[in-house]
Amino acid sequence: MSSTAVKRLHAHIVCRKNVCGGRPIIKGTRTSVANIAGYHKLGLSPEEIRNELSHLSLAQIYDALAYYYDNQKAVDENMENEMEEVISKKYPASRY
Repeated sequence: MSSTAVKRLHAHIVCRKNVCGGRPIIKGTRTSVANIAGYHKLGLSPEEIRNELSHLSLAQIYDALAYYYDNQKAVDENMENEMEEVISKKYPASRY
């Protein structure tokens, strides 16, 4: 697969090696499945997520949630790794 190749995962979910680190995103956007899952974990309904991310359709949001639940362990691990990376960059380990 070339660096610009698109791997379709669900009706609205794709992976592009050179977009968002190759993580699953909503086709035609840079909105990740993890982003949608994060809102959902905060208790937002698909309709409330749509209000926050008005560039998305409900179909895209529901498909992202379907992908998330089909691949929950992998997406959760990815989210955890991303959070650890952000924290370690923001708060590097002390040399003392």
